[in-house]
Amino acid sequence: MEYTADTADSADTAGAAEVPAAVPDDNRRQVLYWRLLARLFDPEEQAGLESASLAVVEDIGLPPALLDPQASVDSIVQRHPELAAEFDGLMVPETDTNAEDAADGGPRDRAAEVRRAALVSKVLLNVFATGSGAVGAGQLSRWQSDAGWLERALGCAPGELRGGRVPGGPGVSPTGSGGNGRTPDLSNLIPTIGPELGALEADLVRRMHLREVLADPQLAARLTPSMSLIEQLLRDKNNLSGVALANAKALIRRFVDEVAEVLRTQVEKSTVGAIDRSVPPKRVFRNLDLDRTIWKNLTNYSPEEERLYVDRLYYRHTARKTTPQRLIVVVDQSGSMVDSMVNCTILASIFAGLPKVDVHLIAYDTRALDLTPWVHDPFESLLRTQLGGGTDGTVAMALAQPKVAEPRNTVVVWISDFYEWQSQPLFDSMAALHRSGVKFIPVGSVTSSGRGSVNPWFRERFKDQGTPVISGHIRKLVHELKTFLT
Repeated sequence: MEYTADTADSADTAGAAEVPAAVPDDNRRQVLYWRLLARLFDPEEQAGLESASLAVVEDIGLPPALLDPQASVDSIVQRHPELAAEFDGLMVPETDTNAEDAADGGPRDRAAEVRRAALVSKVLLNVFATGSGAVGAGQLSRWQSDAGWLERALGCAPGELRGGRVPGGPGVSPTGSGGNGRTPDLSNLIPTIGPELGALEADLVRRMHLREVLADPQLAARLTPSMSLIEQLLRDKNNLSGVALANAKALIRRFVDEVAEVLRTQVEKSTVGAIDRSVPPKRVFRNLDLDRTIWKNLTNYSPEEERLYVDRLYYRHTARKTTPQRLIVVVDQSGSMVDSMVNCTILASIFAGLPKVDVHLIAYDTRALDLTPWVHDPFESLLRTQLGGGTDGTVAMALAQPKVAEPRNTVVVWISDFYEWQSQPLFDSMAALHRSGVKFIPVGSVTSSGRGSVNPWFRERFKDQGTPVISGHIRKLVHELKTFLT
């Protein structure tokens, strides 16, 4: 017999109190998954499904607390330590004998599948059924713990998916944390489950008093830095003090360092400038061209002694031809551009560390702020921004124009959605910069996801001008800047 929605309704109206042992395991498993779906999409308790699921759980020897929405996985494992090993790697694709038998059409351990369905349902419900309304610090702490168990069930370390790292990365066994003989193939989880977990955590933080979380060092330390959380911290930073402010700064610093590490790798993939062979190479060990040295001295090889005598050492040229360049980054700090603002502030600091690149940073909404003195430290730059408000790019242009000394050696990167209230005057000044010889790069969004909208009026005019708007992954902007600066 197949367990369908009709049978679920029948069980509900009949108030079924048990599932007889004679009921096939496939139907028992379906009872548990129907309860999972009912709980996820309808918070109201379905009496028939609850009582039937309770009978299944008790019959297979699992604790009834698995069906208690208020019980965390931690509390269940504390009372039943033997279950910890079952949760580890629980949802990792199987490569064991049972899976091979199933693939060949052989026997399957259906009783084990029922047990697995009960444990999987517990983890998924605790993580994805977050309800609505106000959230307390205890609830956030329990959710973070349960999210860690979900990550362990997927073969990852707690915090790995929420942090956007690749499963099996440094410090994580590539076969997961469980000893189930399963090998994870989780390459598709980062762009799906990872962001979902981050969004759920951000929603829980929004529904509670963020200052309450930050005032608790232990709870704040367990927060996973994300773009949505950083946005909240930047918005509320002026209302924080003491321990809460220190914890907020620590979270921003962690996020900035993680993003900077990724962007720095992208920038350093290609060097700046061509090799300048007119400059003699530095005669230091790191520049030693070992292959060329051996090749040039092969005539000095002694077969009798089996020894190569080196008359001359050869070194690699490392000096590069570079022209001093000025990079002016103008960032819209209105609420809709937070993701791009954070990415580009960090990117500006990385380019500021390159030789002969003079970087200036301006943030604006209805007022403009020159952040150039702090451009080498994106953390300090972000702390000085003030999110929100309208946008008036003309005030930023008034700061940017005097910084253009040599137009042919200047690039202006303007990051905004370009929803301006003085559109024509701003575009006219941008067009004037472009005509003067400045490399003008309008950027609609440079985010991790590549999502973002741009004012169609500006988009069309930039296209006609020959400076189309860059939108998408930040790699596009990195490529444009490296092309100009080489």
